[in-house]
Amino acid sequence: MPTAATVNLASRYSGKVDERFAIASQATLALNQDYRFAGVRTVNVYSIPTVSLNDYTRSGSNRYGTPADLANSVQELTVTRDRAFSFIIDRADRNQTQMAMDAGRALSRQIREVVVPEYDTYIFRKMALTACTKGNTATTAATKSNAYELLLNAQESLGNHGVPDMGRVCFCSYKFANLLKQDPAFMRYGNASQLMLAKGVMGEVDGTRIVKVPASRLPTGAEFILTHPVAACAPKQLEDYKIHDNPPGISGWLVEGRVLYDCFILTEKADAVWYHGTAVSAS
Repeated sequence: MPTAATVNLASRYSGKVDERFAIASQATLALNQDYRFAGVRTVNVYSIPTVSLNDYTRSGSNRYGTPADLANSVQELTVTRDRAFSFIIDRADRNQTQMAMDAGRALSRQIREVVVPEYDTYIFRKMALTACTKGNTATTAATKSNAYELLLNAQESLGNHGVPDMGRVCFCSYKFANLLKQDPAFMRYGNASQLMLAKGVMGEVDGTRIVKVPASRLPTGAEFILTHPVAACAPKQLEDYKIHDNPPGISGWLVEGRVLYDCFILTEKADAVWYHGTAVSAS
């Protein structure tokens, strides 16, 4: 009985890479640039208190009241996040994958899929942790009947602490956004703006932008974070990316990157952050 012939079928790999979805940094929508970190690791920010009013006395030496020494406090903003990555692309691997393993494209991919998400995730966690520490938080489960009310409660808290109405940003999970869009009250008052869709902005209510954020960037169990740019700064003190062509010992490219960043919630502005969702702990 004749032996069946072995047929080797040809294979071809496309030079076009199946890229993953990636979202630009969203946290930058609620950060300020009020503090300069160039050339230093730590920036000291003063907080100056006030004194209470008292009744004026029309006799005696201290008619305005007993003078008190005006003290101050200092918040040290020290950049601590020093992150890095490194990978090699062998020249033969690049040539034998129809140039799909290109160093420049690989570096861009690393930044948008790894560096940017980590930066946003760190900032959102820092905001949520600050709000939980201050007690500016709630855990009521959101539904399509109360989603807008929960947002209004958070707005009320910020308003009672003197946070400006205009310029606020609400970073919410897609789940909360879906519930919000089904809430008749929100649909009645929301402004479905088409601006800034690339950053996930789904609309605006009472001067507050509603921004949908992937669950992977928010703390576990987060519904939304309501804040204002006056509250936080997140300096990127160093962004250093290099592509070494044929470095010693390697036929190909060595790609390296280093990012030095942090996020700070200003002491006197901490009440400008509200977190709704499962409590976040320092651990």
